[in-house]
Amino acid sequence: MPPELTLCARWAVLPDGLGPANVTVRDGHIVAVTPAGPVPAGSTVLGDDEVLIPALTDTHVHLNEPGRTEWEGVRTGTRAAAVGGVTLLVDMPLNSDPVTTSLSALRTKVEAVQGQLHVDLGLWGGVVPGNAGELAPMVAEGALGFKAFLCHSGIDDFPASTEADLRAAMPILRDLGVPLLVHAELEAELRGPLPEDHRSYVRYLHSRPKEWEDRAVALVARLVEETGCRAHIVHLSSAGALNILREAKKAGLPLTAETCPHYLGLASDEVPDGATAFKCAPPIRERENQHRLWEALMDGTLDVVVTDHSPCTPELKRFDTGDFESSWGGIASLQLGLRAVWTEARKRGMALEEVVRLMSAAPASLIGLERGAIEVGARADLVVMRPEVERAVDPAELLHRHPTTPWAGRVLAGEVRTTWMRGLPIVEDGRPVGDPMGELVRGRHWRGGPGGSTFGA
Repeated sequence: MPPELTLCARWAVLPDGLGPANVTVRDGHIVAVTPAGPVPAGSTVLGDDEVLIPALTDTHVHLNEPGRTEWEGVRTGTRAAAVGGVTLLVDMPLNSDPVTTSLSALRTKVEAVQGQLHVDLGLWGGVVPGNAGELAPMVAEGALGFKAFLCHSGIDDFPASTEADLRAAMPILRDLGVPLLVHAELEAELRGPLPEDHRSYVRYLHSRPKEWEDRAVALVARLVEETGCRAHIVHLSSAGALNILREAKKAGLPLTAETCPHYLGLASDEVPDGATAFKCAPPIRERENQHRLWEALMDGTLDVVVTDHSPCTPELKRFDTGDFESSWGGIASLQLGLRAVWTEARKRGMALEEVVRLMSAAPASLIGLERGAIEVGARADLVVMRPEVERAVDPAELLHRHPTTPWAGRVLAGEVRTTWMRGLPIVEDGRPVGDPMGELVRGRHWRGGPGGSTFGA
């Protein structure tokens, strides 16, 4: 086990706010948190411009292993996560090959990631037409929950679910006690013709209107009310759906929602034609829409901020033609999520501790974990951040397999200096250190077996 570690911070994000603290770590857990006082011998003393925060959890990433590791892969993705201050990821089921919609595919993914994880990893399964019988066995094998699409996923082997498919799955998931995650876009006839130029971002934006999201969120809310299944809307971009979520919360329905750094920090009016690095689904929308998403974070309508890190090869991004129509939709941001959100949050008066909660404790709670607090008994997953440092994003410094990102060249605030996982350093001076030491995190129904930690470890 690692030796005892004491961190002395003038500033630490604690459960009761921002303040000084001496934090003592032993055997991978926090064993003492005391007000700053005399510095014990051998302590690590943070600088006056540094803040100690809980490490982040990102429950929405696409690491593409096995089968599409030329897009990303768990070794590169988890290394980038560590440098971004993230120590727990949950991988989506659709971009691996095979897609994670069966027990055998889940086992294949578990085997593929062994020995490659720089941070901890959990796995979502998928709901697709006809696989209701696979759900309980996958939960018993450790799946943390399931994702469904209400539109084409971009992967033919992961087809869209109908309302009937969700009705078949939701009672099963309710009884298993795991959430259903939904990509909420319901396609409908467009109101008018689209511009002919496939390089036009306006064309792409109008091809996936807000109404598609709003209709889908309304459907999910209705099914949650009817079935009692806990559901979670992923990557919400349409502010038009916020009142539906507010009404669901008032009614006490188990419905939560997330948004992402690109919806909070990028706006459609600044996307150049042909700049396919900005393409994602749902799309980046207008600045006024973005303002309303921030209001929803501040009033509790939106629960979680995660990256939806979804990279691909440069060829699939169609950088040569700038064709939004045929380009893969996905944004690479895993290493930059904290910086991107903090940059915008501080402009709006949101405190750092609230940003940390939205990106740490809140996503962890989605999978039933109590992570994201600097308190006695908690895992020693900790980050040293310099919140006032501002630097332009240099793609050459990104550790994703492909450094393509719409954040390139943008000045972002915040810098991750050190990341500890279970009390051991995995990032020092902003660079990854050590061999992969991450573990698989399994759901509480996991029956046990090789290759992972128990739920809640």
